[in-house]
Amino acid sequence: MNRVPIGSLLLQMIAYARSLYWTDTLLWLLIAGLPAVPGLVIREFFNTLTRQSAFSFSPWVWIAILLTTGLAQIVAIFSGRITKTQHRFTMNSLIQRNLLSKLLNRPGAEALTMAEENTISPGEVISFFREDATQIEDNVVGTNEVLGEGIFAIGSLLLLLSVNATITLFVFLPLALIAVILHRVSDRIKRYRRASRQATQQVTGMVGEMFTAVQAIQVAGAENLVLGHFRQLCDRRRQAIVKDQLLNAILGSSFDNLVSLGTGAILFFAAQSMQNSQTLSVGDFALFVYYLAYVTYFLGFLGEFIALSKQSEVSFERMQALVNAEAQTLVAHHPLYLPRLTGRTPPLPVIQQERNCDRFEELQALNLTYHYPNSNSGVTNLSLQLQRGSFTVITGSVGSGKTTLLQVLLGLLPLQSGDILWNGQKIADPAQFFVPPRSAYTSQVPQLFSTTLRENILLGLQKSDSELQDAIALAMFDRDLAMMPDGLDTQVGSRGMRLSGGQIQRVAAARMLIRQPELLVFDDLSSALDIETERRLWSKLFQLSSQPWTPTFLVVSHRRAVLQRADRIILLNKGRIELEGTFSDLPSAYTR
Repeated sequence: MNRVPIGSLLLQMIAYARSLYWTDTLLWLLIAGLPAVPGLVIREFFNTLTRQSAFSFSPWVWIAILLTTGLAQIVAIFSGRITKTQHRFTMNSLIQRNLLSKLLNRPGAEALTMAEENTISPGEVISFFREDATQIEDNVVGTNEVLGEGIFAIGSLLLLLSVNATITLFVFLPLALIAVILHRVSDRIKRYRRASRQATQQVTGMVGEMFTAVQAIQVAGAENLVLGHFRQLCDRRRQAIVKDQLLNAILGSSFDNLVSLGTGAILFFAAQSMQNSQTLSVGDFALFVYYLAYVTYFLGFLGEFIALSKQSEVSFERMQALVNAEAQTLVAHHPLYLPRLTGRTPPLPVIQQERNCDRFEELQALNLTYHYPNSNSGVTNLSLQLQRGSFTVITGSVGSGKTTLLQVLLGLLPLQSGDILWNGQKIADPAQFFVPPRSAYTSQVPQLFSTTLRENILLGLQKSDSELQDAIALAMFDRDLAMMPDGLDTQVGSRGMRLSGGQIQRVAAARMLIRQPELLVFDDLSSALDIETERRLWSKLFQLSSQPWTPTFLVVSHRRAVLQRADRIILLNKGRIELEGTFSDLPSAYTR
């Protein structure tokens, strides 16, 4: 994996929201700069007391100026909180948006893996969107603090040099020691952070798996074993995080102590100089003490910021490994729909289904091959041909490759060899091509979102209520819907848990039918339906060919009624085609 160019990535993110960034930076300059004014005031205050000031103000005037400066700083801090919060949300959202986009562009049926590692669960992915995104957000919004503190540290340094250049040069001693420490522990910073992130990833993954498999755990009586394993993961996470945080604390305290010792040494020499040579007035010494804090604080803050950047490199590397893409794609500029400082939220773009597409005439799949990693299972050199309006059924025993064939054909699994042609034209990217209105797919176990029936069917598509009701009736879900008090506004629960298996399949069918695609692909649609509901559903689907919309069917099924209706049957065995023909050509085991 290429080394992550952390500086370039941070600059790209800053450029994305530069108006917010510079507004936030200007406010931070006020926050950091206003306290610099009291240094000059303090010098003149003490010089006034010793009658060495060039001004004739009374001490009360200087006190009033100090209070005014403090109030101005409070106003700047509150204003800065507003812009910084907006800036944080923007940076975090950009990372999350790009990470999600890259994940959605992966083959849909391919397991999530990291480079050279085992498959990771959806629960584990949460840590990338949470901890890693927040880590990068902290790094980006910290740049304006470094910039603001750095500007005033340089200004303070120049002022100190004008007071006493010899003593001021000692300021650079802590900086040199901080640089040496960071160089020595740089690898350890990244190693500890990587270990803590991986441990957190495993814990979040286990939480997700436990919630989705509660019934399985209870049926097996494995509550104690599962909780015991969860405790072990939590203990590993605790140990990894303690190491990571302990190193951060040691580095922070080391930087602070180095700066404090350096400050003490500088002030000691300054006091000696003032006592011996009288080159420093009381006011100059007070000024020296005040502004020295700006310089020394910046040195410690700079060391912590560099350590933070090292940790951000780990977050970028983890995301890069997850999506198997260059780190620059994670900071690519894209529109975000977040509330603005004015309180207004930009309108979301209207999802429009492509109206015009190539009218389906013929689909050819030639020598399709896909084998699962570290396995010989899958499909090998499979070829099929579909004609407009045809009804093709794929059947075979369990594990024969039926679902795999559909997923490879639709781009849900990456094609390892072979060609797919739509109306004689080769398809370069099946995953992007086989979408409505060309094709729609219902899997063997359809996925619903934890929202209403209406939103699960439309998924943002703009359709009239009459079109929605027609699709629901076509999917044989109208009677079920009539029995639900909230109708289409019924909440289906987590992943549709409030619906039966047959209802979930028919909601998924309505979702694809409302889009009226040229090619309808069903993976064992009627597996959870009773015989009568199945018969009526297929009867309605078969009648579609007599309407203006004439879809082509590609179906996985073992049901006799479906096989009898098929224009063509493909029998698979161990990932290869064993037989092609009609119902009468099938072995007796499939016709009973």
